[in-house]
Amino acid sequence: MHRSSDAIGNISGALAKAQAELTNPEKSLTATIRSPFPRERDRTFRYAPLSSGLDIIRKSLGRHEIATIQSTEIDKEAALLRLTTILAHSSGEWISSEWPICTIADIASAQRMGAALTYARRYALFMLVGIAGEDDLDAPDLGAVPNQKRSCRDQTAKLQRNEQRSVMGSSRDLQQGPCSENSYRRPSGTILSNRWLP
Repeated sequence: MHRSSDAIGNISGALAKAQAELTNPEKSLTATIRSPFPRERDRTFRYAPLSSGLDIIRKSLGRHEIATIQSTEIDKEAALLRLTTILAHSSGEWISSEWPICTIADIASAQRMGAALTYARRYALFMLVGIAGEDDLDAPDLGAVPNQKRSCRDQTAKLQRNEQRSVMGSSRDLQQGPCSENSYRRPSGTILSNRWLP
C-alpha cells in the first residue's frame, strides 16, 4: 500500500511551516506500567490526551491547508482492525501511516476496542505531524546503574529473557492481545503490563 501521493512537494512545504508553529501538548494525564514480574518495579509516565493534541494540530495544519483524516478498516486476512491516518493537502497531495489497533475478536468488547483506538489515534497522529505526547521511556533501567555502561548486547539479552518469561509464565501473565483487559485499562489510566499496544 502506498504511504504517500506520487508527489509530496506541496504538502512537505506546508507541513514544514505548520511544524514550525506546532508545540507539544501538555502532558496532563498519568499512566502506570505495571510489571508482571516481582523483581521489576512499576513505572509511571505522563501523557497528553488526544483531545488536547487535536486542538493544537488542527489549528496549525488548517492554516496551511492540511486536513487530518483517521479511519478504520477490518483486515480479514490478518484478523486485525487497522487505523489509517492521512494528512491531506489542498493540492491533492497526501501522506499516511497505518497502525494495527486490535484483533477482530477484541471488537466484541467496545470498551477495550475504544481504549485501543484512542491510544492508536494519539500515537499515529502525533508521530505523523512530529510532536510528542508522552514522556520518553527509552531504557528506563539504565539510570539504576550509575557509572556503568551497558552494551546493546546486554540490553537485548535482558529483553529476550523478559519476553521468554512472559511467554512461559502463568496464564495471568500472558497477553490476550493488544486490547486485552490484562494489558490496558484506560479509565484508570493504567497499563497493566510492560508491553505496549502495537
